[in-house]
Amino acid sequence: MESLFRSVTGANPNPSDYEEIEFWSNPERTGWLTKQGEYIKTWRRRWFILKQGKLLWFKDPSSVTRASVPRGVVSVSECLTVKGAEDVINKPFAFELSTSRDTMYFIADTEKEKEEWINSIGRSIVQHSRSVTDNEVVDYIADSTDSCCVPGAACPVVSLISVEH
Repeated sequence: MESLFRSVTGANPNPSDYEEIEFWSNPERTGWLTKQGEYIKTWRRRWFILKQGKLLWFKDPSSVTRASVPRGVVSVSECLTVKGAEDVINKPFAFELSTSRDTMYFIADTEKEKEEWINSIGRSIVQHSRSVTDNEVVDYIADSTDSCCVPGAACPVVSLISVEH
């Protein structure tokens, strides 16, 4: 959880949070997102990389090299949910990433990108969660009653379900 604190406060992440990750090479997902700070509620556009269970961000893509230090790192194994958040922060294409103690907010450039980030992060949460066993799978639910959904639109919500054999 300490890495999440560092990431939301803007303090440099501990090298142990990312030193084993070759984030500059073959990431699972990359792209621009706008991130809200935890204490100073400003919005900043950052270049995000998802790789090996870590969500890292940098000032821009040209600043990503082998020698780069991320501006922040979140270990997705600490995360419980990722879902749309337009109604929470009153901004289009918004989503949230939550742990048991904190929630971070992001804004994608389009609805499609928002859904792709939610799905990518959701898969990573499941793959890297300490509580997931081989008998659990991800269930993406389209439920227009969920607060993250636009009525009639598909809304990916990550939840873990047990599969009984």
